Amino acid sequence: MISITVTALVFGVIFLAELPDKTALAGLVLGTRYRASYVFAGVAAAFLLHVVLAVAAGSVLTLLPQQIVHALTGVLFLGGAAVLLLKKGEEEEEIRKPADQSFWKVAGTGFMLIMVAEFGDLTQIMTANLAARYDDPISVGLGAVLGLWAVAGLGIVGGKALMKKVPLRLITQIAAVLMLALGVWSLWEAIAG
Repeated sequence: MISITVTALVFGVIFLAELPDKTALAGLVLGTRYRASYVFAGVAAAFLLHVVLAVAAGSVLTLLPQQIVHALTGVLFLGGAAVLLLKKGEEEEEIRKPADQSFWKVAGTGFMLIMVAEFGDLTQIMTANLAARYDDPISVGLGAVLGLWAVAGLGIVGGKALMKKVPLRLITQIAAVLMLALGVWSLWEAIAG
């Protein structure tokens, strides 16, 4: 039996926690380059797998030392920022059109990005905690996956709308600076913690 109360509570908590996270940023960047439905399919599959792992693990993920999680996250952010900043100037005419991209390639890119970037993330740990607290894995899992999908969808749709007004090069530079800042912050938390 699914508890609407637990599902709604988990949805709200996970949605708000993930909204300012790297997922919306990743979805936004991918959404500017590729067909939104393909990106969402890959991202949604990765989030589903993350939620299943978090719910199955319960509170085990909370036993990981926070310093290690912060350090790994910081390195991943810095690596992502470096990739974006070191990329040679890509003009908008050179951007591959969605028709040139296969479903499996685009969905696979979105899936792998989320699988790596979100492993051990705050929302995954929160989902494990909520599953342990409420002892209702289906309701917690449903609320978490819907919250994550909502944030990803907003990021992807936002990316498409943003491309109509702002050049990709500027979006990429802003994304790189944000990732750089998040990386430095995560490393600071690892050192200070």
